[in-house]
Amino acid sequence: MQNQSDYDIKRKKTLRWGYLFALVALVVFVVFIARIVILQNTNVEEIQDDYINKNYREATLPAARGNLYASDGSILATTVMRYDVFLDFKTMRDTIYKNNISALCDSLSLMFGKPRNYFRAKFDAQKKAENQYYQLIKGLDFDEYDRIRHFPIFNKGKNKGGFIVDRNFKRELATTEIGSGTIGMDNGKYSSGLEGAFSKYLTGTDGKRLEQRINSSQWKPIDYWKVQEPVDGDDVYTTLDLRIQDIAHSALEKQLIKFNADHGCVVVMEVKTGKVRAMVNLRRTKPGVYADAYNYILKDATEPGSTFKTVSLLAAMDDGLIDENTRVQTSTAWTYEGQRITDHSSGNYDVSDVLAHSSNVGAAKLITGAYRDKPEVFLDHLRKWKLFDKMDIEIPGVAKPIIVTPENRRWNKATLASLSYGYSSRFSLLQMATFYNGIANKGVMLKPLFIDKIIKNGQEIFTAKPEIMVKKMASDKAISEMTSALTKAVEKGTAKSIYTPNLRIAGKTGTARFEYWKPGPYKYQASFMGFYPSDNPKYTCVVMVNQPDPSIGFYGATVSAPVFKEIAGKTFLKTPLNIEKNILADKPVNLNQMVHNPIKIVVKADSMPNVIGLIGKNVIPQLENLGYRVDFKGVGKIKGQFPLKGAELKKNQRIYLTLQK
Repeated sequence: MQNQSDYDIKRKKTLRWGYLFALVALVVFVVFIARIVILQNTNVEEIQDDYINKNYREATLPAARGNLYASDGSILATTVMRYDVFLDFKTMRDTIYKNNISALCDSLSLMFGKPRNYFRAKFDAQKKAENQYYQLIKGLDFDEYDRIRHFPIFNKGKNKGGFIVDRNFKRELATTEIGSGTIGMDNGKYSSGLEGAFSKYLTGTDGKRLEQRINSSQWKPIDYWKVQEPVDGDDVYTTLDLRIQDIAHSALEKQLIKFNADHGCVVVMEVKTGKVRAMVNLRRTKPGVYADAYNYILKDATEPGSTFKTVSLLAAMDDGLIDENTRVQTSTAWTYEGQRITDHSSGNYDVSDVLAHSSNVGAAKLITGAYRDKPEVFLDHLRKWKLFDKMDIEIPGVAKPIIVTPENRRWNKATLASLSYGYSSRFSLLQMATFYNGIANKGVMLKPLFIDKIIKNGQEIFTAKPEIMVKKMASDKAISEMTSALTKAVEKGTAKSIYTPNLRIAGKTGTARFEYWKPGPYKYQASFMGFYPSDNPKYTCVVMVNQPDPSIGFYGATVSAPVFKEIAGKTFLKTPLNIEKNILADKPVNLNQMVHNPIKIVVKADSMPNVIGLIGKNVIPQLENLGYRVDFKGVGKIKGQFPLKGAELKKNQRIYLTLQK
């Protein structure tokens, strides 16, 4: 009986534990099933937030911005690779570290000019802490990166030597002659200049990669998983001609220094296409020093002064109210509707004389006589010529024109007279250049073009064509008579100081006093606008110099016209006699010696030789051995270079070469 009782007790105890185990198993199973149900009904993004995003993140791999070129293929702005070096001391094997750390510190000391114990102390501390993402150096160029990656330990790579490289892009201008004011920028928040104009083409498509959290503030790239490579931007060829740009820059800079002016600018347009071949903006940064930092040509709207007489008189010519035989009696002073208008001379002038002598009284009498009762007829011409409209061009930040009309509270009976000779209105210089270019182009006004073509993966995907803004500005007779009058203004008028028998120039001087309501020294803006040669125009050019020293000179004929003459002489085959022949002549370079003697290259007087057509692998080492930095694309023969032949070279200057593919 006792044995049976013990058996029952043991049996009950066993069953109790069995039931308990089954109950625990059931609870675990229910929890498991419940967890599955919860997970199935939980948003995937929530799971990522809980499990993935705490330790991993998706980072952006920036795409390389496309190159910005001049029309001849010379680089204006390019994207260069910069290398940041990090060290993973946890991955770095102990035996490799112990056996090579002294040699590594010696190499780094030699490269960066710091004591070897400086690096040893830092590295030992980081090795002890097992830092997985220690920043060694940032912003190395390729030559520096190529050197450091062969150092002891680093030459073992990422998995054994803990050598991590992060590649970044930096935008660099290829020439100091064309600076930030013209080339501009685009940082995602603000855009300007050519960079901003064509950003949609230059900008590529960013890639992606996964990064792993190392600590609270550091993330390490994982290069072997989920890497989406970026797609680089397209290359944009602008309309700028570096030869014309350089000529305009040099001519303007000399005149700004001579007259101690605040700033100045030049724009050169190709008559038949509207392509802007030069755009120079210079402002004084310190006495005698000028830099391209602001685009006055586009961003500033200023009173045009006497250069606007061309506009007002063309309107009356087109309406048939005046012609080349129309005469007007001028005087040194004339009062119209209470406004006193002055001139430097007087006489019985025809229309060409009014332009040649830049007569305010003559222009005012002709325009008020024609449109006094119907000023809207005159203003309709300005509307037809798009002078009321903000210019529709790619470059951001262009100024909106201002013209006082009868609807404006500033309008009075004398306003029409003020308009006739360039006051009560404001325009950008590009807008005025476009108008003058329309006269040069026989009355066809073209949109200013800044782009030649777009290249994607070596293929031309876009080619710019001339765009007509106004099909016929005025009658053929009016355009012809205005061209003759502008030519006379140079040959016999206020701009006769730049007359040359070898190149016929059509143009108009302008001298505008601004901020005339303020006390103190007068401020002037001197300008010259025209085209050449007047009998078969090839280029239109506008020159403006702001705030020249009045004690030296401030008239358009004295300050701005000489800049125009130098540009015209050096950009056209019929060269004026007073242009220095040695400046125009090409400097000889011994190309045979360059080709047949690959060890030594001859660069005369630190000037850039012509290397186009030569084999890149022969030329590049020679230039580098002379101390110049060379960036190149492609292989084979050189088909493009910057700087251009004859340009001054400075030590450590970067040279850009484009080779065949």
